[in-house]
Amino acid sequence: MVNVIITSDPRYEVNRAAVQDAVIDVLAQHKVTSHVEVEVSVVGDRKMHELNKKYRGIDKTTDVLSFCLEEGNGTGFIAFPDNILRLGSIVISYPQAIEDASLDGKSIEDEVNFLVTHGTTHLLGIHHD
Repeated sequence: MVNVIITSDPRYEVNRAAVQDAVIDVLAQHKVTSHVEVEVSVVGDRKMHELNKKYRGIDKTTDVLSFCLEEGNGTGFIAFPDNILRLGSIVISYPQAIEDASLDGKSIEDEVNFLVTHGTTHLLGIHHD
């Protein structure tokens, strides 16, 4: 079972089923079979700028941020008594997704799904250089 909690500003049209499918696809590709919970928040640039500055020290907006529930302790993830693996949160800037989509010639839905996929891989501990 995968529980994807999606929050979005009402101004931003997000295909919730596609977002959930993107998370489920990444988990399946990486053979994650336990009960999993992931939060996806779709925000504006002001909120994303604030988060990027606070948590990364970068004074500008970005397209996606991932916040692992727990990282770097050697055990991987927290084992909750209810046996649900809570990976963490993905935050997506909808205005940045629009900009990225237009630069890449993609639909906004495809770009949001790409960012969800990217964020989910980060929550699994897979990082890029």
